[in-house]
Amino acid sequence: MLQFLKKKIALLWARKHIRDAEKFKKNAPADQERLLLSLVSTARKTLFGREHDFENIHSVKDFQKRVKIADYEDLKPYIERVKRGQANILWTGVPEYFAKTSGTTSGSKYIPISAEGMPFQIKGAQSALFHYIARKGNADFVNGKMIFLQGSPELEEIFGIKTGRLSGNVAHHIPDYLQKNRLPSWETNRMEDWEAKVDQIVEETEKENMTLISGIPPWLIMYFEKLAEKHGKKIRQLFPNLQLIVTGGVNYEPYRDKMEELLGAPTDIVQTFPASEGFFAFQDDYTKEGLLLLTNHGIFYEFIPLESYGKPGAKRLTLKEVELNKDYAMILTTNSGLWAYSIGDVVRFINKNPYRILVSGRTKHFTSAFGEHVIAFEAEEAMKATLEKFPAHITEFHLAPQVNPADGLPHHEWFIEFEKAPEDLAVFRNELDEQLRKRNTYYDDLISGNILRKLQVTLPRKNAFHEYARSQGKLGGQNKIPRLANDRNIADLLEIYKL
Repeated sequence: MLQFLKKKIALLWARKHIRDAEKFKKNAPADQERLLLSLVSTARKTLFGREHDFENIHSVKDFQKRVKIADYEDLKPYIERVKRGQANILWTGVPEYFAKTSGTTSGSKYIPISAEGMPFQIKGAQSALFHYIARKGNADFVNGKMIFLQGSPELEEIFGIKTGRLSGNVAHHIPDYLQKNRLPSWETNRMEDWEAKVDQIVEETEKENMTLISGIPPWLIMYFEKLAEKHGKKIRQLFPNLQLIVTGGVNYEPYRDKMEELLGAPTDIVQTFPASEGFFAFQDDYTKEGLLLLTNHGIFYEFIPLESYGKPGAKRLTLKEVELNKDYAMILTTNSGLWAYSIGDVVRFINKNPYRILVSGRTKHFTSAFGEHVIAFEAEEAMKATLEKFPAHITEFHLAPQVNPADGLPHHEWFIEFEKAPEDLAVFRNELDEQLRKRNTYYDDLISGNILRKLQVTLPRKNAFHEYARSQGKLGGQNKIPRLANDRNIADLLEIYKL
């Protein structure tokens, strides 16, 4: 009776949520401008607001004139003042949390999350599940066990501001009605050694009635492989009631074949787009491509065409100005005090009614040593199209330029770790090159003009990317190895692991 009641309540909540969501889907551009002016009004007496004349901002254009595009280094002086206990710097009062993330040029980054911002992190995930329940007309998973592969929920304090990984911060806000169904245990989630942690998660979950599993694809695969190796079974044989997998952090498509192989039976997948800076989008229809952009969740969005990003005078577009199938650097202004903040993600709109996006890459993760500007979306789509023509499976790949080869013309070098290698690697390589040429005309011109030769493939040994991640202290949590680079910093280290 209790299980029936939980399902019934979940279905009622989901249907109401869908009705409410229709409003923001229809009114997104106007809602966005109102949201910006509300954020500016709230923060007008902060240090940042006074320095940028928020009192005289009455439109998007006013805002764009006064507030320049910023990255973490630009906002770091303000964040350092917040870390020293000062209030009313970027946002009113002090943040409720810092989400601590790994930086490259800045070391660790401390992303502020305000009391107003944290609820939207929870609501974003809830909304993704409610859309799924309403679309499916089924909420069976609420009666089983659920798992999220996450960072430690143990937090430190900086002048009273709770600080930890985003997933650890969010763990303190999971609704009580879900806590008793949630795995792994608090003690296991606190473990810092990722491999030991996954082993313990296997122990705690292998005999449970798992119905929902969530995490970033590489670490889901690691968890599933350990289960499969231990029991000699597919995941759906071990968890016959598994209904839903929720993913985020990276593009799911390159991992789809491997996930399907490990699962062994059709399983619904819902993709999400969360980050420390906010919960941006989720797959509102799991039968279709694209993620619904959350335009009413405390974040004002701007978009800069990728080809002009970083150039003086680059135009900043609002939702009503974007075009379909173009790549844009995504810029955020949030209710946690990030102002015109370049998060580093590149998105592509595939629908404007409602606004749906694909995450097509990172502003710093591209290959353009020869002017071709290949982005992750193009490389991943080329790989996907190639794999459809061969009985092959990959674990991971990384693309880097080879500007000074020992012989022959410069080229792209792809480090590809195969789960199942193609019978003829040369044919596979030619097909991959052809697929990339179809997706990037600049690369095609360089090949046609004999500036570059066709891409070359280097085969790392089994578990090479796993070993590389461990060697760099990037194993586990939300760490991802960039798939594209414009230098050979990663490639040169991967050379150690080649066959």
